[in-house]
Amino acid sequence: MSTENVVEYMQALGKRARAASRAMARADSATRNRALALIADAIERDADALRAANALDLDAARASGLAPAMLDRLALSGKAIATMVEGLRQIVALPDPVGEISNMKTRPSGIQVGQMRVPLGVIGIIYEARPNVTVDAAGLCIKSGNATILRGGSEAIHCNRALAKIVKQGLTDAGLPEDGVQVVDTTDRAAVGALITMPQYVDVIVPRGGKGLIARLMEEATVPMIKHLDGICHVYIDAKADLHKALDIGFNAKCHRYGTCNTMETLLVDRSIAAAVLPELAQRYLTESVELRADDESHAILAAAEYPHLVRATEEDWATEYLAPVLAVRVVDGIDAAMDHIDTWSSKHTEAIVTEDYSTAMRFLREVDSASVMVNASTRFADGFEYGLGAEIGISNDKLHARGPVGLEGLTSLKYVVFGHGETRK
Repeated sequence: MSTENVVEYMQALGKRARAASRAMARADSATRNRALALIADAIERDADALRAANALDLDAARASGLAPAMLDRLALSGKAIATMVEGLRQIVALPDPVGEISNMKTRPSGIQVGQMRVPLGVIGIIYEARPNVTVDAAGLCIKSGNATILRGGSEAIHCNRALAKIVKQGLTDAGLPEDGVQVVDTTDRAAVGALITMPQYVDVIVPRGGKGLIARLMEEATVPMIKHLDGICHVYIDAKADLHKALDIGFNAKCHRYGTCNTMETLLVDRSIAAAVLPELAQRYLTESVELRADDESHAILAAAEYPHLVRATEEDWATEYLAPVLAVRVVDGIDAAMDHIDTWSSKHTEAIVTEDYSTAMRFLREVDSASVMVNASTRFADGFEYGLGAEIGISNDKLHARGPVGLEGLTSLKYVVFGHGETRK
């Protein structure tokens, strides 16, 4: 398909999505929930076929030398399929935000003024590798009354086509337009360029992928975006941390999964307990062969403990999202130094503190300027599913419209509504 034909193809998708968005917005909650339930049932029923399609993608990805972190994202295990199904069913159970009227006030003129929650319209979603995003995004857009155009990565094309077929069948069986969810059926990169420059058809873009992809979209898009650039997440172990919690959180935040944006990439440890915490934590990291990029102080402690995978940190390490078994480590002089480091190097995604001191914990919550801030919990919980959103369409590090995991409310907007009794302005 030539570039000109790709643009024409994408514009045709956009026109159909815009037309479908009106039907999606006016559909009642029961109809949208029925579509989600049908899709969930079909995914559960067709799990073997989905795994077979995913196996084709994995074989091609390995042959092309795809990085291990991307292979991890691409794999669709039985557990991942079950999580997709559960996510859809959770979305069904969530309150429908569309049409909700709030903040009603009667003005001196006699009119009543409030705000109604409404769908955004057409949402374009661009993502790499993860086939589960196809289902999460479709589910959230259906529930929130939006139409969506999904452009998954070429490495997941077989699985995404199989999922698209299931989603379209669920929409039509529920009486909704099949164009309410459209999966881009070309791997041509020109499709992305077309999608992000169609403001006449697309209201917002949600990119989910690597830093290179999102940096490109930030330069080229003429459609507004809900985005995060990368996930440089920190865990700070405070002087008054419970050692058992610190070890569990420090290990889980790094080693639970490497290829996710909520994985810890920098560990900060208070100087007063560094000698006690770091050697014990290093014993756990050793089981996963994690390479530690350590500042001078933590390097001395870990070298004395004879940790084998030890490298001296450079300034670049504080600014790196590894997505790999590599961790930057720094000893800091108290919470102020920890928050200074986070303020300088964080991508504003997720930060956690381990402490038993209430005042210190509250300072961390108030003063750390990130989309998710945690006390005594792993950064891996920064996820729409874990937050009870059913699923997430992405995570936003921005401060306008949506911040953190973006669920149903993030896919809607507010408009003012006025009820009058014949009033005229004097």
